Amino acid sequence: MNVVRLRIIGSALVIVAYFIVLHVNVLIGVGAHFVADLISVPYFIKTRSWDVVIMLVFLLCISLSKLI
Repeated sequence: MNVVRLRIIGSALVIVAYFIVLHVNVLIGVGAHFVADLISVPYFIKTRSWDVVIMLVFLLCISLSKLI
């Protein structure tokens, strides 16, 4: 898969994850959000959007702390 498709999937998954956190299960939603952020990072590295990469890495750390 190319990085643009991964970013599109990641963006859609962020919305789905937010719904899951609010209405289904926090742990499953955090896991979905973690995956969404993780698959979006390569696109932002490729486009050299370092501020977004830093923000996503920070959010990944927060999600990981909840998953552990």
